[in-house]
Amino acid sequence: MSEHLNTTAPQVQWHRLDPRTLAVHCGWLGAPLGSLALAALATGGRLDARAWITLLVIAATFAVITAAGLLTWRRTRYRVTADALELHTGLVTRSVRSIPLHRIRNVDLTANPLHRLLGVTVLRAGTAGTGGGHRELSLECLARPAAERLRAQLLARADTSATDDPVLSTADPRWLRYAPLTFWIFGGVFAVAGGAYRILDGIGVEPWRIGFIRHSFEDLGHSALWLTIPLALLAVTALGGIGAVALYAENWWQFRLEWTDSATLGVRRGLLTTRSVSIERARLRGVVLREPMLLRAGGGATVRAVAGGLGNREENRKRSAVLPPAPRAEALRVCDAMLGEPLAADALVAHPRAALRRRFVRAILWCVLPSVLALTVLGALLTPVLLWCAGGVLLAATPVTYALARDAHRALGHGIRGRHLLIRSGTFHRDTVALRREAIAAWTFTDTPFSRRAGLVTLTAAVAAGEENYRIRDMAAGEAVDFAEAAAPGTLGEFLEQPLGAARR
Repeated sequence: MSEHLNTTAPQVQWHRLDPRTLAVHCGWLGAPLGSLALAALATGGRLDARAWITLLVIAATFAVITAAGLLTWRRTRYRVTADALELHTGLVTRSVRSIPLHRIRNVDLTANPLHRLLGVTVLRAGTAGTGGGHRELSLECLARPAAERLRAQLLARADTSATDDPVLSTADPRWLRYAPLTFWIFGGVFAVAGGAYRILDGIGVEPWRIGFIRHSFEDLGHSALWLTIPLALLAVTALGGIGAVALYAENWWQFRLEWTDSATLGVRRGLLTTRSVSIERARLRGVVLREPMLLRAGGGATVRAVAGGLGNREENRKRSAVLPPAPRAEALRVCDAMLGEPLAADALVAHPRAALRRRFVRAILWCVLPSVLALTVLGALLTPVLLWCAGGVLLAATPVTYALARDAHRALGHGIRGRHLLIRSGTFHRDTVALRREAIAAWTFTDTPFSRRAGLVTLTAAVAAGEENYRIRDMAAGEAVDFAEAAAPGTLGEFLEQPLGAARR
């Protein structure tokens, strides 16, 4: 992104952020005051000196931040000229930033519950900078109607290619059944428990001393473990399922995916925190059909966009999601509509059997053998029973590992379909990637002494979008160069007369 002051543009009125910005700045008080209230509830209203000191620090911080927020609001101005979005900010050090309108790649509107209560939203305009970097300009609080008008104004320079059906997908309440088939059914419970523990520990409350928690563990210790442990796992699963459904509803309520103006892909979603992301069609480089193991077993999938200008990896994960966990048929339909041609990922080129052997051997070496060796050593030092356990683990884990390796090998595939390069891999987390062939900027050939002996090579396509590097793992080495040249003609011209080893160097 270029940063300059456009002195040749005609005079355009400057605008301030919404005055409700000051109220938003006070929203941070919710977490510490909530922690103090929780501490008071857990201790019966008896706050120690540490809690009172925390309260005084909160009050002093509130005064300082409020004063700074008022000055920042008075010093912040923005305007849209004929060719740029300009922003003036700063208290002691003044900052003047300008983004050319033709380089804006997406406009993101985000409103958390406090923003929605106050009727404001946050606008972020993302743009690809020089050298492929990403920069962003953020207007923290705008009235919702003003933010909508500004987004339309910023995206007015987009292409106007036609689209037959602007609406690609909308929310369906039946999709909630896929929510428990995600990581959050278990991970969410432990994440919430860990967060609560850190909050209580930070304010001086020991969770293990809270009455109902202490009694629960005492009862667990005096009960039959063969009964209480399965019941505890069922309780965690039930809580995780409820939390997963609630999180799904929060993230994807009123979901709508559409071509907003025939040139911009728009995603609107959210219950308490609403989000509206716009991706310029010209920056769309492909799609990712994502099928985690549990979701795949339930016949579901998600879709992500491969697009430039969505920010760093963390920002890209948040903004690239264009379809929640949904039926696989719906995910394929969305992929086809975004690509402009069928995904056709069912008949890809299979990878050599040596790739299966590599997956099985690596899984045995890195997952099974460490556990077996640990049990063997402990058995030799402590009790022979552990030696039998080591043998049992080896006998039970080997066929399971082989089955997973076979599934991972069957998932491997690559091919060329029309204007797109297709790549598929993964067993626990299976991805099918479709990339625009003209977007491939470079190729990387990677091997190891073991893969060279097996006649395999990993081919990586570099794209200035999404995750940036997309790997075709363990393909036949003899086919790699020809396939790369066929997928992106001209990118390997100078290497075609050299052997593969020379090309890798």
